[in-house]
This record gives sequence, C-alpha cells and structure tokens, in this order.
Amino acid sequence: MTTEDVLLTADTDGVRTLTLNRPKAYNSLTVELKECLLAALREAAAAPDVRAVVLTGAGKAFCAGQDLKEHVGLLQADDPSPLRTVADHYNPIVRTIVDMPKPVVAAINGPAAGAGAAFAYAADLRIAAASANFLMAFANVGLGPDSGASWTLQRLVGYGRAAELMLLARTVQADEAKQLGLVGEVVPDEELAGRAHAVAAKLAAGPTVSYAKIKEVLTAAAESSLEDALLAEDAAQTVLGSTADHREAVEAFVAKRKPTFQGK
Repeated sequence: MTTEDVLLTADTDGVRTLTLNRPKAYNSLTVELKECLLAALREAAAAPDVRAVVLTGAGKAFCAGQDLKEHVGLLQADDPSPLRTVADHYNPIVRTIVDMPKPVVAAINGPAAGAGAAFAYAADLRIAAASANFLMAFANVGLGPDSGASWTLQRLVGYGRAAELMLLARTVQADEAKQLGLVGEVVPDEELAGRAHAVAAKLAAGPTVSYAKIKEVLTAAAESSLEDALLAEDAAQTVLGSTADHREAVEAFVAKRKPTFQGK
C-alpha cells in the first residue's frame, strides 16, 4: 500500500472528505497514516475552496486507534519514536481539528477506539452508523488518555461519565452514545455517508466565517470566566458584523429571499 492509499481524499460541494483507508487493520494508526492525516487536515484548513470537512473510515471500522503491531515492534527494537507520537502526531492532529476554521463532521461508520474515538470527539458534529461503537481502551494497554480525550470527552458527557468510560474501558454502542451526548445522530449504516455529506454540504453553503468564530468562542469559553466569554463574544461580533456574509443575510431577510454566503 502506498502513502497515498492509506488516506483517501475527495471534494464535492465544498466538502472535503478524508477517509482513513486501512480497512483490513480497522484503520488503526501507523506513523504513515498519522503523518498523512495531519498533512491532509492542515491542507484542508488552509484551502479556500474547502468549506467543511468530513472525517470517516473505510470498511467496517472508523478507527481502532494506535496500530499496536507497529507500536510493539518499535518498542521491542528500543526505538524511541513511540514515545514521541503523542507530541509529534496525536496532539497536532487534534489541535488542527479543533482549530479548523471550518466545520468538521465525524462520520463514525464503525468501531472507534482510543485515539480514533478521540478524533471523533474533537470534531464539531458526530453522526454515527447504527453499527458504530466507542471504546476508551487506554487502560487496557496500561496507558492514560491522549489525543485530547481527557479534554473533549468530559465536555461531551461530564466528568463522571468520562471517568467511567476511561477507567472501566467499557464499549458504548451507538444508541447509548446518542443518549450520553457522544453523538448527535444515529442513522442506518447504509445512510451514513449520504447523511454526513448532506450535513457538511449544508454547512459548506453557510456563513463559514461565522462558523469559524463560533468554534473559536466556544473553545475559549470552555476555560474562561463569564466576563472573558462576554469579551470574546463581543470581539467576534465586531468582526462578523462587518462581513459580507452578515450584510447578505440581513438583506436577504428583508427581501424575504434565501441568502447566498461566500465565506467573506
């Protein structure tokens, strides 16, 4: 399998779909795949024609997390690279997803474990296939959480549930995931790709500058006081109030027509 094969990229309707493509290995994360994914996310963030991103997996799994076969082989060879992968790969991937100035939709097509689940938690929206499930498996291999899971998971489900899911390493099926707030929607397996694209395409046609600011203030507010949150909101509104998209939306409202957003 070549470097280009481990991650597939497709563009339609302003949406860039990134597909983890190691289906025989449940899309587990090798160094090669992590480097390809990080580069692809950074490229999508910078590309003006990409207005929304879908992250999904090929085959029956979303992502099984770290490829343990590669990991143990490197450890046995006394290669120090496994100890650097959090700093070199996982942290930058999650930062890029969270800081992406456009919406990211995770289309969870099957099992999502460890770092794979954490990537989904970092997305803005999560849509799961009925066959999907989530597993915080770090404790099973004697490790703690990484890829931002300690930050994202408890913001989705609260500290108590996050601690339960991490300490007990309990698998959460799609329906329970929706009840807990891990995902916003569960659809039949065969409808997932279409539904995820439809949601992303709707976002891509919207005021993407506004979406970027919404993400920015939400992230900042997660760690700020009310006063700081109010200041951040005020700063964002000042910027957004002068955008072409805001003017278009107001004019369209007055004219009773549908607005056409340009992301400007």
